[in-house]
Parts: sequence; C-alpha cells; structure tokens
Amino acid sequence: MHDLKAIRDDAAAFGAAMRRRGLAGPEGADEGAAAPIRALDEERRRAQTELQGHETRRNELARAIGQAKRAGEDTTALEAEGTALRQSIETANAWLAESARKLDELLAVLPNVLDADVPDGPDETANVEQKRVGAPPSFDFEARQHFELGEALGLMDFAGAAKLAGARFTVLRGDLARLERALGQFMLDLHVNEHGYTEVSPPLLVNDTTMYGTGQLPKFAEDLFRTTDGRWLIPTAEVPLTNLAAGDILDAASLPLRMTALTPSFRSEAGSAGRDTRGMLRQHQFWKVELVSLTTPEASADEHERMTSCAESVLERLGLPYRRMLLCAGDTGFSSAKTYDLEVWLPGQGTYREISSCSNCRAFQARRMNARYRPPQTGPKPAKPDFVHTLNGSGVATGRALIAVMENYQNADGSITVPDALRPYMRGCDRIG
Repeated sequence: MHDLKAIRDDAAAFGAAMRRRGLAGPEGADEGAAAPIRALDEERRRAQTELQGHETRRNELARAIGQAKRAGEDTTALEAEGTALRQSIETANAWLAESARKLDELLAVLPNVLDADVPDGPDETANVEQKRVGAPPSFDFEARQHFELGEALGLMDFAGAAKLAGARFTVLRGDLARLERALGQFMLDLHVNEHGYTEVSPPLLVNDTTMYGTGQLPKFAEDLFRTTDGRWLIPTAEVPLTNLAAGDILDAASLPLRMTALTPSFRSEAGSAGRDTRGMLRQHQFWKVELVSLTTPEASADEHERMTSCAESVLERLGLPYRRMLLCAGDTGFSSAKTYDLEVWLPGQGTYREISSCSNCRAFQARRMNARYRPPQTGPKPAKPDFVHTLNGSGVATGRALIAVMENYQNADGSITVPDALRPYMRGCDRIG
C-alpha cells in the first residue's frame, strides 16, 4: 500500500500528499494523516528494541542457569527472572502483532500518493481538458437519447429487466444485442491484433485477498456485490488480471505484461441514488473491455500514455467525438496516482460523458499484492527484487460505447447506422431499425 520507510523519513511530505486528497489527519498535527502512523510506528520500534533486549537477557539467563546447576549453585532467583522474562516476551509479541494489525488498518484506507502533475481541486469541476478529437454531429432533427431510440425500436427493454432483477438493469434484443456483442469483439480484436495485448478469460468471482490487492477492500465494500459463500463479483476485470502477478517475482525481460479481457462487471452503485436513473448509463451489470499493464517504474509513465492512446483508438475507429481529461486530485480514484478520463459526446444529452478511465497506480497495488520483478543483474550479485508498476484502463466500456454509437449514428426516422468498423461483426448489417 504505502512505503512505511518513506513515511518515516518524511512524514510531513506524506501528510501533504494526503491533504491533496482531502485527508487532513488529526487536528493540529503538522504531519497530517502521517501523524498516527508515525506515532504507532515509533512505538512499535521501541517495543521491538525492548523485546530484543528481553530475548538477549533470556539467552544469557539460560546460560547462567546451566552454569549454576553444573556448579551445584542455587538457581531459584535466576529461574524466577527467566519466568518473568518469558511472560514479558509473550506480552510484547502479542502487542507487536496487534500493533502491526492496527498499522495495516491505518495504511489500508489511505489512497495512493498523486503524481506531481495532477492538478489540485475538490471534484470533477477542476479536471483539465487536454484535447478534443472529432466534431459533434449536426442533425436536422432533435437528437434523441439512447433509451428513447432503443425503446422505440422495441430492442431495449427496461420494464422486462426490472421484472427480472430490479432497477439499473437492461434487456437488449435483436440487433441491439448483436451490436453490443460486436462492439466487444471489435475492441478485443483491436487490442490483441494491433496493440499487443494478450486476451485473458478470468474468473468473475474472487476472494477477499484479490479484492484487497487492487484496493477495493476494505474501503469500498459497500460498492461491491458479495456471494453467500464469501466471494465477490468483480467490479472490473482489472481485479483478477492485475492479481495474476500477486506474490510473484517477474523477470524484467517479461515486462511489460499487457492483458485484456471482455467480462461483465458488477457494481452496487451505492453512492449514485438519483443519478442517471433513465437508460443504461449507470448499471449494476455491464460489459467492459479492460486493459491491464505491469511494467517497470521507469516505463510506467510512457505505458500510461500508450494505454490511453489504445483506448482512444477505439473511439477514433468508431468515429465517435471525444475529449481527454486529466483528473484533479479530488476526482482521482483511490488506487491511482494519475488518471486520464476519455469522455465521449452524447448528442441526446448534449454533453460529454465518461467512457474510459486509464490509470497509473505505480507501486501502490503491487505493494498490497507483493507483486515484484527482478531488475537485470549489473554486479556480481543478482539485483534485489523491486515492486512492479500496475496500470489499468477501460478499452472501453461496451455499454457506454453502445449508447454513444446509437446517439451519434441516429437517423431522423429513428434508425441507427452501423459504423463501418462494426459491419464485419454484424454480418454486413449497415442499419438497425
């Protein structure tokens, strides 16, 4: 999660980094959120030093008792001291174990340290637009939203989904179901064949350790779905893909590792009551093509730019207008050090909406997972393993891509033109409706 030595060496800098995230720490503490961590760490280090002293004295007593017995001397006092020391050692070990647990709890809920070029700001209003690509389409009719188009075509059924599962689900039929499937296949082929990602089909259910590794637990349990046997439905394929390296020491020559997967994602949307209640913008279940990279610290910034460009190429091939946003401190996700959002233009809403987030998590997740690599040997001894840097991005969310295609390619008669890039996946179908 966080480098304890770095906090120990410069607690003020860590406190300042957390303040950028809106975490001030105890009132009056110059070190901010680092203050309780450093205090507990110092207490632990003092206790460890004291324990080492007890253990040294215990060994001395054992030798002294042995010598006294061989000499026929009384060992009552020495044995009494030894008994007291054993109790002190047991107490110290129990306290150290408990303090380690508390220290882990303190660190586990603190977000990643942001990169220096991430702008300050409390929320999405402070995000910085970096570029726009493509012009929004101009219609000679009033643009409709995706759910208006889908329901009029009889191919998007919200009432049926609500009957089956409740709110925030959608049933797609016919050519819209095929179009969503075509989008996923198109994206996978693009990322595998042109961008060098390896396709992976991971489990959709994972354990606590896996969720902890990428930062979903313990802080965001309410945003997740849990099964009766204690497993979790994945909120994104980032979770299983990144955790494939958990506990491993990778060869530097194998990096970067680039993986992609098309999976359902499951989110409780616990904090989104009243938001995007119409249509399929914000769902409990949706399909998404995920991109994950594991690389060296030196290469992660370039890998972030590359991954974002791979996601952008999806929108460009589909002819969808979009913009790239650099997220500010208050809008950057828990595990991320820096995030770009891609926002696609939706004519029905008359605004840009997020369709992809591409994040560099640096070593934050790798520390939680103990995912390391061994740098090339430059001296007489093998190099010491170091933590990999992990990156993840949507390449892209297929449900939102479906929405964007429907709204940008709508026609006056309510039909939808199929983009050229998708027609090979639609058996040549060029129009829906």
